[in-house]
Amino acid sequence: MFKYQFFSLGLILFYLNFSSALYFHIAETERKCFIEEVPDETNVVVNYKVELYDPRTGGFMPSTPGIGMHVEVRDPDDKTILSRVYSSEGKISFTSLSPGEHVICMYSNSSAWFGGAQLRVHLDIQVGEHAINYGEVVQKEKLTELQLRIRQLLDQVEQITKEQNYQRYREDRFRQTSESTNSRVLWWSVTQTAVLVVMGAWQMRHLKSFFEAKKLV
Repeated sequence: MFKYQFFSLGLILFYLNFSSALYFHIAETERKCFIEEVPDETNVVVNYKVELYDPRTGGFMPSTPGIGMHVEVRDPDDKTILSRVYSSEGKISFTSLSPGEHVICMYSNSSAWFGGAQLRVHLDIQVGEHAINYGEVVQKEKLTELQLRIRQLLDQVEQITKEQNYQRYREDRFRQTSESTNSRVLWWSVTQTAVLVVMGAWQMRHLKSFFEAKKLV
């Protein structure tokens, strides 16, 4: 069975696009997952590089052929939108179809490691316009420096709009949750009061019957 570890990479801030670079160690049969909050229709690019730790030398070396990473991405509805095996170095990209938490899970596709070995995975996650390679855009569309700057500004404005919509979506979800909780608390209080009234009436009737039976009243 896989051992699960979750890392929260933080919320998307208002007017701010998220980009993170980190590395982590992963052992055989270990599975590590990252939670990324992404607006809808937003590009996400994950660059990674895997290095193999050699306990005999105490250092890391380039991963040998055949050792790569199995990557799985699930959307907020827990539907798998990407699942495949990649090599020891590469780029993963996907586009979010719905806003919310996207879970990115990684684990090794091989267990043929020598004793005590583990992998070190360098990870760089880029969201929104940060995921766009403008160098390729310039070469493909033959843009001038001014046109490129305008293109970048338009992409930034589009991403800010998406993030604003996502914040409104989160606020709406939070309001619905709060209203639902308040409604449940209210009905629970009403139910408790009704039960107490019914129990009180039953006890009074029972006591009256008891006293009448004993001819005390």
